Amino acid sequence: MRERAASAAAAAGRSDDSVLVIAVSKKMPPSDVVAALAAGQRDFGENYAQELRDKRAAVDALLAAGPAGAPPPAWHFIGPLQTNKAKYVAGKVALLHSVDSVELLDEIDRRAAGPQDCLVQVNVAGERHKHGLAPEALGALLDRFGALARVRCLGLMLIPPLSEDPAATRPCFAALRRLRDAEAARDRANVDLRHLSMGMSHDFEAAIAEGATLVRVGTAIFGQRPPQPRSL
Repeated sequence: MRERAASAAAAAGRSDDSVLVIAVSKKMPPSDVVAALAAGQRDFGENYAQELRDKRAAVDALLAAGPAGAPPPAWHFIGPLQTNKAKYVAGKVALLHSVDSVELLDEIDRRAAGPQDCLVQVNVAGERHKHGLAPEALGALLDRFGALARVRCLGLMLIPPLSEDPAATRPCFAALRRLRDAEAARDRANVDLRHLSMGMSHDFEAAIAEGATLVRVGTAIFGQRPPQPRSL
């Protein structure tokens, strides 16, 4: 995956180290994270706040029981986050990808003991069932970062409409890049829009062609996730 990401970056005229692959480990066992660490992967993404809390503790225990000097993972939270679960995430991850409201941002700032780097999730396609901020509301949320002490915005994130065809999702990636470029022209405190988090296992190369700096790859690294139990 890292070689494919580097090749896609080079094809877009960018340096081969301009894209970070985040291994999405949701619903996978802690032992898979440890195995990926041993293979050189450092950044891992989780979608659920309590799963992140529990998996972090389990991975730390496995690393403590293993050879000395094993590097710890850098955790990313990439799923939707409710304000009442911000306590499990704020100040505990390298990057929080899914801020989409002033209320959530304020709660993250309140909960974080130190600086918390964030991305703003934008619903570029306007899907009613998807999380993410409407593009026209982005400016006001970016302004809010300047009024808070413990949060910093490093870029934007999106989840495009579901499609297995990279050509179908590429216009959304291009739209997020244009939105980022327009907002980056404004000088705001605590805002440095250097990152675009977009692209997954089936379309990350198209996302890189449109400027992605962070790609979230799960199935292509870990394989199919176990089926979810049916709710009663």
